[in-house]
Amino acid sequence: MASPVAIVTGASRGIGRHIALALARDGMDVVCAARSTREAPSKLPGTIEKTASEVEALGQRALAVPCDIRQEDQVAELVRRAAEELGRIDVLVNNAAVVAPAPFSEITAKRWDLMLDVNLGGTVLCTRAVLPTMLEQGSGRIINVSSGAVTDPKLAAQLGIISYAVSKAAVEALTTALAAELEASGIAVNCLRIESAIATEGAKLADPGVETEWEQPETAADAVRWLAARDTSYTGHIVTMEEARAAEARDAQP
Repeated sequence: MASPVAIVTGASRGIGRHIALALARDGMDVVCAARSTREAPSKLPGTIEKTASEVEALGQRALAVPCDIRQEDQVAELVRRAAEELGRIDVLVNNAAVVAPAPFSEITAKRWDLMLDVNLGGTVLCTRAVLPTMLEQGSGRIINVSSGAVTDPKLAAQLGIISYAVSKAAVEALTTALAAELEASGIAVNCLRIESAIATEGAKLADPGVETEWEQPETAADAVRWLAARDTSYTGHIVTMEEARAAEARDAQP
């Protein structure tokens, strides 16, 4: 029997890379999507090819597909390759995001639009692209990623990430409304709200001390893995990492 297939955006490094590996450990084949490739690397370490090779080392199939999730044609190609080369699409993790801090009074229209285009627009494009396949299958799981900045306005203001918080609040609204629309289709739509700072490569480059002070990317990946394992009747939920960890502990009790 073929393994289930997951698409993970922003999979070249950080939380996305760890999500891809966590799902592979659970027996999923993984499509790793991001802009950082061997031919066009970022200043930060990590490429989709590297993550794909790590997935394959875990015994699962992997595809590395370059994709700017703001570009509808690139998203369509991502989904086409996933469906044609791996046979199906069972999980979509909308993880890719950008944050460009600036006080609201100073933020440019270009920077504001970037937050909305990537964090919300990219999530919308990827979700719309996978729906025909999932609807034909009669099953699927869409997992969006949000932020604790949504529920902590003082923190959002202090860090200059109001635009980021607004984009993620919209992602949460999309999650619950789309879950209601798709309730009878066998497609679950849920959201992980990452409520703590995560020690990603970018964060560690800016401040090496975060390695021990902040949550590790594995914590977020484990929460996504937990959501991906729920029955499709579990839909429309906004779950924090701590809530997922507590639920997993309860599940493990005899």
